[in-house]
Amino acid sequence: MAVVCEIVERALGRGVHVDRRRELEPCHVNEDIRVRTADGRVSVEDSVAIVGQVSGKELRDRFVSNIAAMSLGLVRMRGNSMRFGPIEILRFGRPKVTRTGVQWPIEGGLAAGGAGGQFAFRSAGGRVVATLDGYRPRLPLGIYAVTQRPFHHLVMRLHLLWVRGRVPSPGVPAGPARRLEAGAIDVALCAAVAMTAGRGRRLPALVGITLAYHVACWSISGRTVGGLITGQRVVSVDGSPVSAGQSLVRLAALPLAALRLRAVHDQVAGTEVVAD
Repeated sequence: MAVVCEIVERALGRGVHVDRRRELEPCHVNEDIRVRTADGRVSVEDSVAIVGQVSGKELRDRFVSNIAAMSLGLVRMRGNSMRFGPIEILRFGRPKVTRTGVQWPIEGGLAAGGAGGQFAFRSAGGRVVATLDGYRPRLPLGIYAVTQRPFHHLVMRLHLLWVRGRVPSPGVPAGPARRLEAGAIDVALCAAVAMTAGRGRRLPALVGITLAYHVACWSISGRTVGGLITGQRVVSVDGSPVSAGQSLVRLAALPLAALRLRAVHDQVAGTEVVAD
């Protein structure tokens, strides 16, 4: 057990220290997440690097289609409302579309504590930026910070990464054989730990260990033990670090990738596996 812990620590630690030694290479400088709260209102901003320019009309239209795709059709934009079935989650005013961006004024909805603030996307300076500015959540800020805000960040980030696309690649893609080898190592490691620690509840232990292990490794350094051994890591498609939300989405989509025999989980999570 001590050996396993040491290996995992090396996988996480090596990723962080190597990246620092490289003086914050592109996979770290590309992520720009900012959160501010004042007078009960919240502002969240995220951005990703992009090649070329995206029009405001495309940002608007892509968001409408992407929000439905992300939620498997459960959440949709209907007119100026974001709805979960019959429930109006957020109500927006008429969108203002410019040459390089789009913004929706927030007018209400179940998730909003009142009118005010705006939700916007813009393309400028080689980046595409998402902002939720001056939003007043209905939930107390402490509860909002651990429930609704991570969801806002995940939706914004996935939309930006999907708009950015997978080309150009953030690095040299790892080959299928190396990816399978790394996956096999990680499965064996998680199974070994579950067999040792799970005792009479090995299946629940395996699920919990697999979840915690992959989310921690991917979101902290991009490297699992298998990735460390085979020389590869997971990054966002713009080269920035993978967020915890992306890691959860990627892990949840792995069974679908196995069924289709292609990297659907990377397409959904906006990630890529690159040679390290």
